[in-house]
Amino acid sequence: MISGPLLFRADANVAMGTGHVMRCLALAQAWQDSGGRAIFAMAETTPALTARLQAESCEVVPIRDTVGARVGSADDSALTAALAREHEAEWVVVDGYQLGGDYQEALKSAGLKVLFMDDYGHGERYSSDVVVNANVCADEALYGNREPYTRLLLGPRYCMLRREFNAWRRWQREVTPVVHKVLVTMGGSDPENVTGRVLEGLSLGGCGDMETTVVVGGSNPHFEALDQRASSMGRKVTVQRDTAQMARLMADADVAISAAGSTCWELCLLGLPALLVDVALNQAALARELNRRGCAIHLGSSRDVSAEKIAEGLRRIIQSQDVRQSLSRASRELVDGDGARRVVSSLSARPSVFLRRATADDSQLLWEWANDPAVRSASFSTFPIPWETHAAWFVEKLSQEKCLILIAEDEEGSPVGQIRFDGRPDGDCEVDVSIAPAKRGKGLAAVLIRNGAQSVLNERRWLQVHAFVKPENYASRRAFESAEFRNLGEEDVNGHRAVHYVCARKQSPV
Repeated sequence: MISGPLLFRADANVAMGTGHVMRCLALAQAWQDSGGRAIFAMAETTPALTARLQAESCEVVPIRDTVGARVGSADDSALTAALAREHEAEWVVVDGYQLGGDYQEALKSAGLKVLFMDDYGHGERYSSDVVVNANVCADEALYGNREPYTRLLLGPRYCMLRREFNAWRRWQREVTPVVHKVLVTMGGSDPENVTGRVLEGLSLGGCGDMETTVVVGGSNPHFEALDQRASSMGRKVTVQRDTAQMARLMADADVAISAAGSTCWELCLLGLPALLVDVALNQAALARELNRRGCAIHLGSSRDVSAEKIAEGLRRIIQSQDVRQSLSRASRELVDGDGARRVVSSLSARPSVFLRRATADDSQLLWEWANDPAVRSASFSTFPIPWETHAAWFVEKLSQEKCLILIAEDEEGSPVGQIRFDGRPDGDCEVDVSIAPAKRGKGLAAVLIRNGAQSVLNERRWLQVHAFVKPENYASRRAFESAEFRNLGEEDVNGHRAVHYVCARKQSPV
């Protein structure tokens, strides 16, 4: 269980956008879900972004007014190190193009562990403990000038998505013959107002019958003008500002027109066919590579893309279901949504697991685990389970809204256990958990229980999680207690004595 804070050094403003901070937020949420605190040290931010971070229970500490120094300077790194010591943060996450090799060295000299977020080798030399570059074109050759101890986490396996996307990791898109909904999102600030050009392209593309949702960040200076423009285009065009429902909007849309920043990974997870415009120099390589792999269509740079070209691209993607199916399939294969948790795992020596929803293909595996002698001995019903009984039960469980079965996988994608939550009439749920025979004794049960319970409680699916364990099953009792379940004592459960454990949703700080 992670207990310490994680300090993030990242900035945002209208000119640079919010991408650095938003991907740090995804890591912060994964850190919180593992039991830690998240603190953002920021020299520049916007009121909307600060409010968003605070709403996510992150602390925001301003630093520029204190030191009066330029971003990335020696004073900047010195104050960041001081903040880490003040908050007893062992790790500092550094994300920003003005924070390079000297900055890393200064933090390391202060005795801190450093995770450095990189996109294209801008750090030049690397003394961080961990470097994360989640881009499809990430290559070890970019990091020849690094310390021997520096670990590289490269490629889309480490794409970090915010908590709202967790529930969509195993969702499958149906690509319909007709496009009904278009999503437009050009980044958190969009200082060039590329969104306005996209709206013009929508008009030229003959999209009047389609429902269009335009998402702008809280830092977008053109919101009022865009809202007025959308109103003039008819009731089927709406503008949403700083939404927390991006995953749902992406799932509902048939096509997207997007900036080629970190939003690309969200589009890939949801398999949403997209037209991409690179609105910053660092986005061009990603957009070109996604286009080359058939994951999206790259329209070009915001400096060159006209409303007419946007309309042309839109007509192409709308008119061909085959094109959209191909884009959706290729993009969905690229991102699995577990990147943030993999990065958190790299900061901890404790074992980590990654959860996914169970599917019909898991039936045989769960039957074999359920009939393992140790599992049957620990169960309240010790008789072997016939295959026909299990198969019918499993199909029924998968169809129940008040049942959630999750499969735990290790970093290599191999299944290591299962956890099941069954809803109760009182708004709580009960949990059942088992670990694959070959994976026992490694501390995985406590990690699985903790992560699974926190996931369902954070999603506010249920109020409390209950567990009932045989008194003599000391291994399971240790696992639940290690996962911070509270022991309520023994009671009778269907004629058997059981120790009752419970875990409640943590209250957010006021």
